[in-house]
Amino acid sequence: MSDNNPGGKLPTDGANVRWIQLAMGVVCMAMIANLQYGWTLFVDPINTKYHWGRPAIQAAFTFFVVTETWLVPVEAWFVDKYGPRLMVSFGGIMIGLAWVLNSMASSLVVLYLAAVLAGIGAGSVYGTCVGNALKWFPDRRGLAAGATAAGFGAGAAVTVIPIAKMIAAHGYQHAFFTFGIGQGVIVLILAQFLRKPHHSFAPVKKVLKFVQSKGDFAPSQTLRQPVFWMLYLAFVMVAAGGLMAAAQIGPIAHDYKIAKIPVSFGGITLAALTFAISLDRVFDGFGRPMFGYISDNIGRENTMALAFSIGAASLLTISAYGHNPIVFVIATALYFGVFGEIYSLFPATCGDTFGSKYATTNTGMLYTAKGTASLLVPLASVLAAKSGWSAVFVVAVSLNVTAALLALFAIKPMRHAMMLRTHPTPNPPLEATKTVA
Repeated sequence: MSDNNPGGKLPTDGANVRWIQLAMGVVCMAMIANLQYGWTLFVDPINTKYHWGRPAIQAAFTFFVVTETWLVPVEAWFVDKYGPRLMVSFGGIMIGLAWVLNSMASSLVVLYLAAVLAGIGAGSVYGTCVGNALKWFPDRRGLAAGATAAGFGAGAAVTVIPIAKMIAAHGYQHAFFTFGIGQGVIVLILAQFLRKPHHSFAPVKKVLKFVQSKGDFAPSQTLRQPVFWMLYLAFVMVAAGGLMAAAQIGPIAHDYKIAKIPVSFGGITLAALTFAISLDRVFDGFGRPMFGYISDNIGRENTMALAFSIGAASLLTISAYGHNPIVFVIATALYFGVFGEIYSLFPATCGDTFGSKYATTNTGMLYTAKGTASLLVPLASVLAAKSGWSAVFVVAVSLNVTAALLALFAIKPMRHAMMLRTHPTPNPPLEATKTVA
């Protein structure tokens, strides 16, 4: 069965099909979310059992992110050539196997091997689903990329509490095994229904509020554009702070001595750490499509600068007042609400700038910036041990502020100049139709 033909009476293209494809991609992304965002729940239980030390255990997180991101261009090449079904199926198998190995790991070597397998699997699913969304929604790239990334951001929200409870009741090994099998099976099933749009597919036309590329840049051409590397640099800066927070929020809460202090909101009372992680995922998931939608209307770089600035302010608040459990919960939620937009804005900007045909591969190359940023995560533990968490927050705040300035005063003029140089006139208003997808 071809990836372009789902068979039966179901049409291969059109308004309904593309929204169905988007929804399935979102669910697949939700199933790999715990590999990153649920990891912080396992760090201290693993350390309690084996006493390997937080930096050594967090190295597994780095291995995961590096393999998740740096292999995406290779995986994306297969997707652009053969379609999404094969690669997402492979990813489902890998993520299930990885967490089963985690449940059995009695040495750092096995823990690191499981992290590599998890990264390969997560990257296969992540790169494929985001790239597929960009192809199905060239007219709404910000929203589509944001909605897809929201699955990765919010997917852990519904499972953080069950995982925490399972770890407390049955141990972290049981939680790894149970959720690993469940998540892998769901991805494997949904993969069978993913398709790329036919080459003749044309979405409902809408008036675009900004310039988009009229051509398609091959990966080799994309790498020769200076604006690609400026985007890469900004991505690294912002991702570094977010990955540090995602991996270290548990240890930070424990060091601040607020992890188990009850916090109540809206009639719900939970331990501060569990509440923070759950609310973080909700805000993260909501923020990705929201900022993607905003960027579709006010421009990518303007939205980046806004979000990065709010992120810097949130980190400053955690650093100064995070010892208060209520402030900790609220400030971390706000931070992740603006941090996750990098996973919608950067892919959408990449698609706008370099075209749709090679969108999966080009976006995959840009996504490797997350892997580069992950190399700084273990350094956060070392810096915290020597100078305290405040020093880590100072670095993260500085990176966010610098990235905001780059977005406005470097990326925006560079991208505008490149688009005009490559395509002298902006996209003319496209004729609207009566049907809105």
